[in-house]
Amino acid sequence: MKVPSPKRLRRKNRIAALLLAAFVVQASACPALAGSRGAGYFPNIPLITHEGESVRFYDDLVENRVVAVNFIYTSCPDSCPAETAKLKQVYNELGDRVGRDVFMYSISIDPEHDTPAVLKKFRKKFQIGPGWVFLTGEEADITLLRQKLGLYLDEIQDGSGDHNISFIVGNDRTGKWIKRSPFDNPKSLANLIGYGLFDGMLQRSNARSYANVPDAPKYSRGEYLYRSRCASCHTIGGGESLGPDLHGVTKLRDHAWLVRWLKEPDEMLAEGDPIARELFERYNQLAMPNLRLDDADAEALIEFMAAQSRRVGRAR
Repeated sequence: MKVPSPKRLRRKNRIAALLLAAFVVQASACPALAGSRGAGYFPNIPLITHEGESVRFYDDLVENRVVAVNFIYTSCPDSCPAETAKLKQVYNELGDRVGRDVFMYSISIDPEHDTPAVLKKFRKKFQIGPGWVFLTGEEADITLLRQKLGLYLDEIQDGSGDHNISFIVGNDRTGKWIKRSPFDNPKSLANLIGYGLFDGMLQRSNARSYANVPDAPKYSRGEYLYRSRCASCHTIGGGESLGPDLHGVTKLRDHAWLVRWLKEPDEMLAEGDPIARELFERYNQLAMPNLRLDDADAEALIEFMAAQSRRVGRAR
């Protein structure tokens, strides 16, 4: 059995801790932002959009708006692409309200590498349309902004690239700000951003009573992994999305290859694996993120994909 290096184990543990922290705070208000409004609280730092436009954080992006803000870096091999893919589902749920009623911002923590051109290319890979702006700026300014938003953790600023993967949603008009996990249910996040933070200006015509909420579904390990890690980029029998349709993939690919692909896609791509390279080029050079799965996770995911493929096949 291949033994992970101490460095990789430390990184895996940090990522697991960050994911756990994101879920723990997902329903909580952000103490640092509670009741905060206006330029008196937010650092009005200069930023540059993916289109090369110069803006100010508060004056141009936040004032009198409902916003969602997260921090990424485009060379991240795991959490950032997964986070962006999940938020793309939220973006799709909100539809044309993004850029009109609500605004989404992704700000780079690696401004030296993430130029506007790099951000524009990264954004294009995820097929993101209007209303979701990617930004860069000076590192010191962005660090200050992360601190003010409660998204800067001193203990992980060690040069590893790890960072807080929670994001902030807020309404500048009311001073309501909440820290959430980007890996929460996309419909729930869209409802929170699109309706929950408004100050009585918008009403939902199709709102339902909590008395009618069904029991939470009970997922197998494999289905949970698929829904939480894979469904933002793939379907099983629903056609291509950001990545390939996974219907029949367990028969298409050698089992040992598929296990390793689920565990180490970044390493396989770096090694020049021909299938990995072909998938990378075919799907807009959008690399599959390393989801930090172990052998048991990979086998559970493969079992679910096989079973779901059989169900889809019988239904056709």
